[in-house]
Amino acid sequence: MHEVAGDPYVALAYLVAGVCFILSLRGLSSPVSSQRGNRLGMIGMAIAVVTTLVTHEIASLPEILVAIAIGAAIGLVTARRIAMTAMPQLVAAFHSLVGLAAVLVGAAAYLNPVAFGIAEVVARGIVPMPGLGPITGGALTMIEPVSRIELGLGVAIGALTFSGSIIAFLKLNGNMGGKPLLLPGRHLVNLALLAGIVGLIAWFTQDQAPWIFWTIVLLSFAIGFLLIVPIGGADMPVVVSMLNSYSGWAAAAMGFTLGNTAMIITGALVGASGAILSYIMCRAMNRSFISVIAGGFGAVADTSGGGGAVDRPWKRGSAEDAAFLMKEAEQVVIVPGYGMAVAQAQHALREMGDRLKAEGVRVKYAIHPVAGRMPGHMNVLLAEANVPYDEVFELEDINSDFAQTDVAFVIGANDVTNPAAKTDRTSPIYGMPVLDVERARTVLFIKRSMGGVGYAGVDNELFYRDNTMMLLADAKKMVEEIVKALG
Repeated sequence: MHEVAGDPYVALAYLVAGVCFILSLRGLSSPVSSQRGNRLGMIGMAIAVVTTLVTHEIASLPEILVAIAIGAAIGLVTARRIAMTAMPQLVAAFHSLVGLAAVLVGAAAYLNPVAFGIAEVVARGIVPMPGLGPITGGALTMIEPVSRIELGLGVAIGALTFSGSIIAFLKLNGNMGGKPLLLPGRHLVNLALLAGIVGLIAWFTQDQAPWIFWTIVLLSFAIGFLLIVPIGGADMPVVVSMLNSYSGWAAAAMGFTLGNTAMIITGALVGASGAILSYIMCRAMNRSFISVIAGGFGAVADTSGGGGAVDRPWKRGSAEDAAFLMKEAEQVVIVPGYGMAVAQAQHALREMGDRLKAEGVRVKYAIHPVAGRMPGHMNVLLAEANVPYDEVFELEDINSDFAQTDVAFVIGANDVTNPAAKTDRTSPIYGMPVLDVERARTVLFIKRSMGGVGYAGVDNELFYRDNTMMLLADAKKMVEEIVKALG
């Protein structure tokens, strides 16, 4: 597949695509402009794909078009059928496909480097007997040394992303337990594998032997698995954004290998934005960014002990109690979490908010950066329910309001509302910024039962506060009953 070089219109088309991608990211930074951002991203990708197909000498164009059609059909069906509650595992699955694509493209480039324009064919000299000069006996394909570095990095990052995303998918989908799987000596094993991969890539620049290339791929698959397995389910939002970053860098490396400007721009944007998002989320959870990359994130033993706390005194309320308290309130702050997503209660919640506003109550929604199972999970669900954007506030913008709030309505947000994060030094979540819901006059907390704990495996002190009333039921059913009680 050779690119048609020297055409300024090709560079211009890729530049336009890159600008569309940048504007897309800017649009996605706000719910108000997110739809425009999505459209710009699609336009940019369409320009990049069409330009690549037009400007390359492709012998198998019909096969490529058929593959594009099949992929588009699968994507369309998946997007229409997938439930919003399953969006985190869908994102993880898509990341795995990006990583696998990088590995397959890298393998294809290695097996046929001349077709990808990263190698030259040189004469191979054979000396049949001592004392005789070299005799040309064939040809040798020599991959350029710089291309070998890009190729090695691309397949390594791609393989890591693939296997790591598969583990993240299995954890998010419930096929694997959410608790960290702490393997003995995991840090030493990871360091040894990482050193081995780096060393092999360096060796690959000098020797393009097949065993070196495929060993890089296999070791990278292994380290992706080992990096994600020790990470607990409560930390999956950071893992998803981290894997997103890895997939971008894999694409950028492949872009350098293929000499494709659009892939370089797109990969760099995805990689950089994913890394920045991971850093922001680590700060939101008071975690070390380095520990995320090292695979030790979330691997803290549970010392707070969720068991036994159920015996402490707590208050139970009903839908009628909740409706009365919120109807009499001046301001209600709703705090959604993963429990809302599981119950698919976002539409009923919006209806409850509309009823309260009709009664003259100010309604706001408080979103923690890591609520749910992926970045922006709660924002997506509330947007699906057509909750007005100006009623949705992030943690740093809403926390000061709780002291002037009559009712904090928590629906399935466990770990991100736990006061132990501020007071209990033995808690695994100590130091993580949380929503200060306990400062509200009354806290209404929807939970299925008092026996369960959050995804971090920590019991919530908030349940036993004097100003907390527990509403034990399925989140959607309870909210619907509250709506009925509101009249």
